[in-house]
Amino acid sequence: MRILLTGGTGLIGRHLCHLWRAQGHEVWVWSRRPQAVPAICGAGVQGVAELVELDDQPLDAVVNLAGAPIADRPWTAARRQELWDSRVTLTEQLVDWLARRAQRPAVLVSGSATGWYGDAGEQRLDETSPPADQGFAARLCGAWEDAACRAEALGLRVVRVRTAPVLTLDGGMLPRLLPLYRLGLGGPQGSGRQWMPWIHLHDEIALIDFLVSHPDASGPYNACAPQAVRNRDFAHALGRALQRPTLLRVPAFALKGLGELSSLLLGGQHLTPRRLQEQGFAFRFADLDLALADLLGRHR
Repeated sequence: MRILLTGGTGLIGRHLCHLWRAQGHEVWVWSRRPQAVPAICGAGVQGVAELVELDDQPLDAVVNLAGAPIADRPWTAARRQELWDSRVTLTEQLVDWLARRAQRPAVLVSGSATGWYGDAGEQRLDETSPPADQGFAARLCGAWEDAACRAEALGLRVVRVRTAPVLTLDGGMLPRLLPLYRLGLGGPQGSGRQWMPWIHLHDEIALIDFLVSHPDASGPYNACAPQAVRNRDFAHALGRALQRPTLLRVPAFALKGLGELSSLLLGGQHLTPRRLQEQGFAFRFADLDLALADLLGRHR
C-alpha cells in the first residue's frame, strides 16, 4: 500500500512507520521537518513539507494522528488554541486537500481520544454511548472527529480511533510516573475510584494496522484494553511491577491548580472496545499486570 501519515514523527506514528516499512508499504509523512523524517521514522520513509508535493502521487490510505501533546501543561487560552489548531484545523486542511485530488485513497483513519466521552463516572461505555459532558476535551475530540467525517462525502471509508492513554517507555504518561513510583512516592490521584482506560503500545499499533486493512471497518472504535481499571488499581499495579509501595495519595485539591486539565486526571471513562472485539481484533495485552510486566520487567 501507499500510505500518507500525519503525526508520523510522534510516539504512535514512528512505530507505525517501522511496521509498515517492514511490511513493504510505501510511507510518506507530512511534517514541519521533512528532512528529519527518515532518521526518526526509518530509512525509506519520505517526509513532505506540503501536501501539494503528493498531488500526483497515488495513495491507498491516509492515517491522521497529528496533534500537540494534550497533558504536558495547563490549558490556557493560548494552549487550547494550539491543541485545537493541531487537531481540528489540521484535519480540515487535510480533508480539503483530499477533496481537491483527482485520485483519492480508499480510507482515512483519523485519531481521536477517549476524552470524547467526557467524565462518565460509573457508566459503562461503548462506541454507541453519547458524551457525558461538554468539557474542553470532549468538545475538542468531537470537532476533531467531525472534521474527519467530512471525508465520507468524498467516498472515503472513515475510521475514528478513540485512543486511551498509551503505555510505553518511549513516551506518554508512564515515563513521567516512574521516577516517583521508583522512590516509593506513587499512589492514586484524587479518590482513586475514577475509571482509567489504557492500552499497550503494541496493541495500539496493531489495531490501527488492522483498521486500515479491513474494508468493513468504519466509524468510531475505542482503542483501549478490554479490562478497564480504576485509578487506584492502576497505581497499585504499577507499584507491584516496580516492587514499591503505593501508599501516598495525590489529593484532588492539589490537581485543581491545573485548571480544566485536571479533568483528565480526576475524571474517567469505564470503556470497552466492543467494536474491535466484534470484528475479530485480538488484544495481546488485555491484562494490566501483564502489560506492565512486559514493559518494566527488565527496567526496574
